[in-house]
Amino acid sequence: MVTTTETSVAAETDRPTRPPEPMPARDVVLDLHRRMVRIRQFETEAGKLMEGGKLPGFLHLYVGQEAVAAGAMSNLRDDDQISSTHRGHGHAVAKGAQFRQMFAELFGRVDGYCKGRGGSMHINDLSIGMLGANGIVGGGIPIAVGAAFAAKYRGDDSVAIPFFGDGASNIGAFHEAANLAGILELPVVFVCENNGYAEFTALRNHMKLENVADRAAAYAMPSEICDGMDAIEVRAAVGRAVERARNGGGPSLVEAKTYRYYDHQGVKGLRKTYRTQDEVEAWKERDAIKLLEARAVSEGVATEAEFAQIWAEVDADIVESVAFAENSPYPDPADIALNVYSV
Repeated sequence: MVTTTETSVAAETDRPTRPPEPMPARDVVLDLHRRMVRIRQFETEAGKLMEGGKLPGFLHLYVGQEAVAAGAMSNLRDDDQISSTHRGHGHAVAKGAQFRQMFAELFGRVDGYCKGRGGSMHINDLSIGMLGANGIVGGGIPIAVGAAFAAKYRGDDSVAIPFFGDGASNIGAFHEAANLAGILELPVVFVCENNGYAEFTALRNHMKLENVADRAAAYAMPSEICDGMDAIEVRAAVGRAVERARNGGGPSLVEAKTYRYYDHQGVKGLRKTYRTQDEVEAWKERDAIKLLEARAVSEGVATEAEFAQIWAEVDADIVESVAFAENSPYPDPADIALNVYSV
């Protein structure tokens, strides 16, 4: 894996100069805020638990990218389906996953979403359209395209969204899936979370293009670039693509320029020198939650007290859910063959 200390392409890329999206209604703003705070606090607590040696396995945290999952998912229904990535907790939480089952899965306990056998990178809940996170880079993309094919075959108006990073846009599964979606005009919205790095490799070192959105042209699908640190802008961009897909317009690609605050894995990571602390702090100055709070208060849409209440409610849910997970039993070894299939 190539490493570099150069500033990432995502950090240098000019942000869209279009006028800001109109402020949504109060209930939408509070919904976006709650989704982002739930992601932030879940991931923050998970990071603390891992650093304390309480969680087994790997942990890829979504802190910093909350606006993408929150903004995208605010357009979806339970019957709309998504596929996720190795950095998938944020997608699950924003789609409606509950803290109790999430933490239980991270602890490897039987009350987890996968009965404690999937862990961090394989959480799924079909009842809310969460097809699953995936430890394979780009592995969820063709799965979501398959869900979109099923929707078209059934004749309903549900939509599928595969989430993936800039690095995943280089692999064959992305191009094959995009080509199939284009040919069959499937109701799918490809959402690329371009955080500037494929693990430790800056975008300029793993692809020639500056914008992943440019790749959509090869499959005759429209694309849009949005500010992935602005939940309102993400909601609007993905909303336009979702509406197009629901109405039979076929696939499209939305690229959200975003950033992860923590390392590729864990909180402290592998301590590889591939980005500067100044770069990290510069992105934190545009923190999506703070930006939404400041704008909503300044425009009189919501109050600081309302936002504070959301933080408090989420924190209380965290405390209760961690206690629930720690008291959940481990899976019974006698059940190890359940849900395992062979041919």
